[in-house]
Amino acid sequence: MTIPEAAQLVLQAGSMAKGGDVFVLDMGRPVRIDDLARRMINLMGLTVRDAGNPDGDIEIEYTGLRTAEKLFEELLIGTNVTGTDHPMILRAIEHHLPWTRMQQILNEQLVALASFDCHRALALLTESVAEYLAEVDIRDYVWTRKAVLPHAPAAKVADFAAKRRQTEAIKPQGQTPA
Repeated sequence: MTIPEAAQLVLQAGSMAKGGDVFVLDMGRPVRIDDLARRMINLMGLTVRDAGNPDGDIEIEYTGLRTAEKLFEELLIGTNVTGTDHPMILRAIEHHLPWTRMQQILNEQLVALASFDCHRALALLTESVAEYLAEVDIRDYVWTRKAVLPHAPAAKVADFAAKRRQTEAIKPQGQTPA
């Protein structure tokens, strides 16, 4: 799919939105990166350097996955989707929490993050996202920083959460996130 085609789908999905909708776009069949690289090399009038062609112009090197890289992208956590008027645009029916509960979770998350309490932050995510499965190992810069820096004083953590609540209180009543 070309960039203009993808942009057109995004615009059309936006016009179907009723508020809070999650759309999944059918981008066509997946393309292997190896095939894409070979095609791009050939389109530039060059050749791939490999065992069969040692005099080629460009060698393709396989480096493997780096930390946090994925072999494929999951578009949805769940599998509950419905069609729309457009055959390439699907509407996801996703689990969601009431805004009041979400505000509680965000405040608790801010306190956990400010005190570098990675286990609590992870527990909050696990509790609030039904399909989320936490990794056993915590591999995070915050976790690494916690090991190097002393715990934040309790007063600073409480002050951080209080500022967050104060910011929320300033917003006009009835305002909810888009």
